[in-house]
Amino acid sequence: MVFRPATWTIIGVTGTDGKTTTCNLIYQILRAAGLRSGIISSVNAVIGDEVLDTGFHVTTPEAPEVQRYLGMMRDAGITHVVLEATSHGLAQHRVTACEFDIGVVTNITHEHLDFHGTYERYRDAKANLFRHLATTVGKPQGNPRLAVLNRDDRSYDYLAAVAGDPKVSYGLQPGADIQAEEVSYSPQGLSFKAVLPQGRRLALESSLTGSYNVSNIMAALGATVVGLGIDPNVAGAGIRGLEIIPGRMEKINLGQDFGAIVDFAHTPNAILCTLQAARQMTSGRVIAVFGSAGLRDREKRRMMSEVSAKFADVTILTAEDPRTESLDYILQEMATAAESTGAVDGQTYFKIPDRGKAISTGVAMANPGDLVIALGKGHEQSMCFGEIEYPWDDRTAMRAAIAQRLGILGPEMPCLPTQTE
Repeated sequence: MVFRPATWTIIGVTGTDGKTTTCNLIYQILRAAGLRSGIISSVNAVIGDEVLDTGFHVTTPEAPEVQRYLGMMRDAGITHVVLEATSHGLAQHRVTACEFDIGVVTNITHEHLDFHGTYERYRDAKANLFRHLATTVGKPQGNPRLAVLNRDDRSYDYLAAVAGDPKVSYGLQPGADIQAEEVSYSPQGLSFKAVLPQGRRLALESSLTGSYNVSNIMAALGATVVGLGIDPNVAGAGIRGLEIIPGRMEKINLGQDFGAIVDFAHTPNAILCTLQAARQMTSGRVIAVFGSAGLRDREKRRMMSEVSAKFADVTILTAEDPRTESLDYILQEMATAAESTGAVDGQTYFKIPDRGKAISTGVAMANPGDLVIALGKGHEQSMCFGEIEYPWDDRTAMRAAIAQRLGILGPEMPCLPTQTE
């Protein structure tokens, strides 16, 4: 029997990049409004005071797991749920029975084409979230059935046609229903004024960084202020209250004189946005450490390498879940792409198969004021070589490398099969 949360309000968030951040922004706004809220994201599930790990390399959990989490939330008296809905989750009907009231999209860029085949099929899978709005069962508290769309993204016209009305758009360019003005960035975060429907203006501050997080915040405002009628000032308090999301531009500070960040960026667009944000956080060099997963979308390897070669001062190519594919072959594909944009082996880019050594190398070469950023793994707790998952955490690795450089006590560097090569 399918559990239908008819007395709940469920907000689904999809997109290529920014889903987890937007989910957490919405969740914090709901909590600030005094609503009993839960969240199911690729990082974890939060039910009241209980935080549950959702696995190793999860996107949206399988349908039985989603329903199990929802059942736990029902028993805990949760009235509002934020659910991260990936393209796999939507295409494979993992969230079909969730009865969404509000659907939010962040963006739809190059990703998962190994599974979907084409961008158009990938986009169509994301559009399922908005198709679900039309079939949601009636609920005593009502159904907003609101689509929150990114006016700046190339998916907008297509999704607007699929979603129909009601819908609300957000964006950095004129024409959106929710816009941003007077945007300011600093190493500590960002601030801007959100221009809401009916001309209302809301001054906002956040510890998040980068223009992409301005967009994520506006998406969250669309879901909560427009969709649920939450007071804008309450929403602003919720946004200010979100200090850290595991593995999302997470700062690692052991007292070193350079910056160190771990981020989940693992698509060409995400790496571009993250490196642009990194530029706003330092006047020194940006040293990027990342790889590309095996048995996944091969085209993005070239694209990510080209982006990093253009926007980072130093690129260090390394392992990232090679699985049964040759790590040397993956790195050579990425190196060739980096060289095509003018990167020079041993000067502006390096190939270091062992991820621990790669992060340590980035840390060792950092000068005062530089920024070392490890991309692609974020919050994840393992790395796959062959068919075996080995314990791994980029944040632990970054702390181990910094502690070694500073000559202070710190965690041991996690060990991967490449460490002995």
